[in-house]
Amino acid sequence: MSGPNTNDDPGQHIAAQAGAEPATTVSQISALDPEQVQARVDEALAAIAAASTTAELKSVRITHTGDHSALALANRQIGSIPAAQRKAAGKLVGAARGRVRQALQERIGEVAAAELEATLVAETVDVTLPVADHPQGAMHPLTALIDMVSDVFTAMGWEIAEGPECESEWFNFDALNLGTDHPARALQDTLWVDPVSDGKCLRTATSPVQIHTLLAHGAPVRIISPGKVFRADEYDATHLPVFHQVEGLCVDKGISMAHLKGTLDHFAQSIFGDVTTRFRPHYFPFTEPSAEVDVECFVCHGASVGDPAHPCRTCRSEGWIEWGGCGIVNPRVLAACGVDTEVYSGFAFGMGLDRTVMVRNNASDLREFVEGDIRFSRSLLGEAR
Repeated sequence: MSGPNTNDDPGQHIAAQAGAEPATTVSQISALDPEQVQARVDEALAAIAAASTTAELKSVRITHTGDHSALALANRQIGSIPAAQRKAAGKLVGAARGRVRQALQERIGEVAAAELEATLVAETVDVTLPVADHPQGAMHPLTALIDMVSDVFTAMGWEIAEGPECESEWFNFDALNLGTDHPARALQDTLWVDPVSDGKCLRTATSPVQIHTLLAHGAPVRIISPGKVFRADEYDATHLPVFHQVEGLCVDKGISMAHLKGTLDHFAQSIFGDVTTRFRPHYFPFTEPSAEVDVECFVCHGASVGDPAHPCRTCRSEGWIEWGGCGIVNPRVLAACGVDTEVYSGFAFGMGLDRTVMVRNNASDLREFVEGDIRFSRSLLGEAR
């Protein structure tokens, strides 16, 4: 086999070894010829300057800095030339390739900035054009009322307490002095979780939260516990199987009915305006004495009573609106939670939040509270404001 022709262009020979494009597409240069190297640099700089898009610059980069470019092939020649000439050749080709790469990077930055500016101009939004008004959502009236009630009591130094919605029978009934034969335990009233023998139910009131709090922190304590409760009630205009309550508990030394009356008067005035409350004797297993609490009609303030010419729709001309239950905490409840009944006493109260919203905002159907109609929420929030 004969050796290579010494008259051949070294760059062409190296390109052939590397599988580069033939000399018809890539001009071969000598790594030792400054004029040829400069000529390729000038070609590359001219192509870079002429490119006006990132796509054109990509093509220029491949042609003039890629593995098969003239300068890259010249760089490969350095290993085949005499050792005494390699340093000069390497310095010459390396400087040339560096100039081309630097010019290419600068041009890429310029073109990219120009393209971005053009895109921003093309996509500019005319803010003066009319647009469709997409309605925003609204806070649910119950959520708004819970926030308001929470603000009222936290301003007095009370705390907000929460608890599980699935409770054991002991927390939901036994600790609250409801005997094993109490009708509230029946299937027609309480939603029991299968299997019933496990004694788990969906809480029928937020009262178990008070038990959890007393067991965890003891006395003294001042809390309210707003939240969902569950009953086996019909789904109609005045009943829901899932509704909301807020219950309050205050346990400290020397607590009396007077403290309860003052607290509920302040609570009622914060929710309904300039009104007062009244107590009617009642019975609850967890309080003794117990009372039903009524709030003075915040619309007619009792003026419609006995006046058929000016009836009041809110209180049905009775002058009072039934609001909830309350009383002094039964010592048995405190004792079940480990509280010394010789030192501490307390009061508790509970109100239905759904009915409070109905009365306060003249809503006629409880089912509207769960149907998700944004118009209902907006109408009640508008009235509240």
